[in-house]
Amino acid sequence: MSEPRKVNPNKEATRHRELVGAYLAALPPRARRRMQEIRRIIRSVTPDAVEHFSYRIPGFRLDGRTFVYYAAFREHTSVYPMGAKIRRANAAALKGYKMSTGTIQFPLDRPLPVALVKRLIKARVAEVRSAGRSA
Repeated sequence: MSEPRKVNPNKEATRHRELVGAYLAALPPRARRRMQEIRRIIRSVTPDAVEHFSYRIPGFRLDGRTFVYYAAFREHTSVYPMGAKIRRANAAALKGYKMSTGTIQFPLDRPLPVALVKRLIKARVAEVRSAGRSA
């Protein structure tokens, strides 16, 4: 039987940062600026989060678990997973934004609601940390 593969966390983190950088560099300028803005918001709310790249999109890990992804599309950017509890708690502020299971879309032709995105990220952090304590 073979030994489990050992992963150097620093090398892994560098690889993920490079993948995120390549993802962002490949985007059209408007989408790239929006994604960089979302990235800055996530980092400001959770400075201890670690950048991650999975499912061909960027995200962040917190306490060893991926807690948020963000992605760019032709007409919008998305932030997820944002479960039903978070969406319900922010229903009034989310009115007018397209949502699907766990995803909130922010159109590129409208300013990003920075305060709302911060609130959503903070709610997601609380959700992940609460789940970690009860596990």
